Amino acid sequence: MHLIEVNDAATKKEFLEVSARLNQHNPAYIRPLNNEVEAVFDAEKNKQFKYGTAKRWIAETDDGEVVGRIAAFTSSKYINKGTDFPTGGIGFFDCINDQATANLLFDTAKQWLQEQGMEAMDGPINFGDRDKWWGLMVEGFDKEPMYGMSFNPDYYESLFTTYGFQNYYNQYYYSMQVDDPLPPRFPERHAKFKGKTGYEAKHVKLSELDKYAGDFATVYNAAWAQHGENKEITKEQVIKLFKTMKPIMDERVVWFAYYKEEPIAMFINIPDINQYFKHFNGKFGILQKLHLLWMKYTGACKRLTGLAFGVVPKYQALGIDSFLIYECGLLIQNKGWYFEYEMGWAGDWNPKMLNIYKSLGGVPSRRMVTFRYLFDQNRAFERHPEMEYK
Repeated sequence: MHLIEVNDAATKKEFLEVSARLNQHNPAYIRPLNNEVEAVFDAEKNKQFKYGTAKRWIAETDDGEVVGRIAAFTSSKYINKGTDFPTGGIGFFDCINDQATANLLFDTAKQWLQEQGMEAMDGPINFGDRDKWWGLMVEGFDKEPMYGMSFNPDYYESLFTTYGFQNYYNQYYYSMQVDDPLPPRFPERHAKFKGKTGYEAKHVKLSELDKYAGDFATVYNAAWAQHGENKEITKEQVIKLFKTMKPIMDERVVWFAYYKEEPIAMFINIPDINQYFKHFNGKFGILQKLHLLWMKYTGACKRLTGLAFGVVPKYQALGIDSFLIYECGLLIQNKGWYFEYEMGWAGDWNPKMLNIYKSLGGVPSRRMVTFRYLFDQNRAFERHPEMEYK
């Protein structure tokens, strides 16, 4: 058994293919797009290379069979509340059900991270934002993954914990049927705000995305600035994001709340584009793009996923969340446009968000774990601290 650094076309191809092979036994598996995985490791496409670096390897037997892969990352922008020592990350881990092979992959990543001055490694995580490929799936293997969601065989958890990784935090997903009636407090609070002067909720218009990009930045920066792990976002960055999303965006499920025309809350949802990508086997050329447009036109995707939710702090205890969500429900429920709604992950360190999910009537659908491994085993392990709300 030996490891090979991924640095040419042949090893890049093997890096992509080994994951598909190791997951092919599960009919729920959906292969990520090859170009999106490769973009993570492209310094011209991934802005994280301004703040750190990445390296990846494949594990190969002496007879040439590729049986695993792993990537390691460092980034000065990777910050976790309560952590005062440099921490790197590992991700894109796949491995046969063999602890020795897993140990070799973990040891290689550990050694490289130590050479970069790191004192711990978290994983599996992404060399980028936390909305993609973040955490190890430990519950939910029987359901097709949403776009950007990690997906792996169920024995991976044992490979991590046997090596010595510990549960840094749990990531919970909740789901519900789109047409499920919302609990009574939602129409009650909606009626309260509907009768107040100055309050308004409306969905975006695709022709005015520049305007809504500014509203997104305003709410995001106010709602998440209290959480030290999230950096502020600019309107220009959101415009770029919205332009990327526009081909699959449904303006009927992207909502903002306002008070006297000032944005105070957002409820951002998108169709789960994995329902399109599952037909493409990792490819995304002109034929796949035409196929996607046809499926979008015919309404083939019946699953919604939550992308972002936030309320400006001074409005958080007033019921604005209920007002906004119920207004969205009045438009999309009982239309047949979508059947299922699965919310983006919330960490166990964010109980307020978890309570919102539960208040909607959502039920637990999956659980991921972000693990941590301390290089100094004499250092006391601490789980991620609970979020402090202002």
